[in-house]
Amino acid sequence: MEINEEKKTIRKLMLEKRRKLDTLVKLEYDQFICDQLELIILKNGYKVIHAYIPIANEIDITPLLIKLLKYNITLICPKTLPKRRLENRVLKSLNELEVGIKGTLYPVECELFNGKYDLIIVPGLAFDDRNYRLGYGGGYYDNFLVKQPESYKVGIFYPFQKVDLVPIELHDICLDTILVKEI
Repeated sequence: MEINEEKKTIRKLMLEKRRKLDTLVKLEYDQFICDQLELIILKNGYKVIHAYIPIANEIDITPLLIKLLKYNITLICPKTLPKRRLENRVLKSLNELEVGIKGTLYPVECELFNGKYDLIIVPGLAFDDRNYRLGYGGGYYDNFLVKQPESYKVGIFYPFQKVDLVPIELHDICLDTILVKEI
């Protein structure tokens, strides 16, 4: 099977598994991830965080985002642009969001950010023990992460999203760590 076909098969399987995840299990697990990310951020004194705004069945890090806004930590959230690019916007509130490509959410009318990030929280559909991730297939994060060599990159996943080996190509970026626990 070709790499692209293999990736497509894994994506479809993981999206289906995520859709079937029990609501209470999801809530509990999402809170665990938020708590662990908060510990990492506070322990390391991170001040500039790049994070996604969750959609559909992604790990809901909204409670963490709310806390970080109260801590006066700079939060940057991506807007997807054509040609696999992200426009990084400063998040001031979760009340003023716009819907973008593939249903993604991002801050409306706000300041753009072009600085350095202490931590980048990366979503995905599958991961392996080598800290490679399989995303949604747009290449947005790989294009973004390659330009952030000094940022600490954390992938967050549900345990069932682990695979033996994520099929990788030259452009795929390895994360610094994967945050996951058995449920």
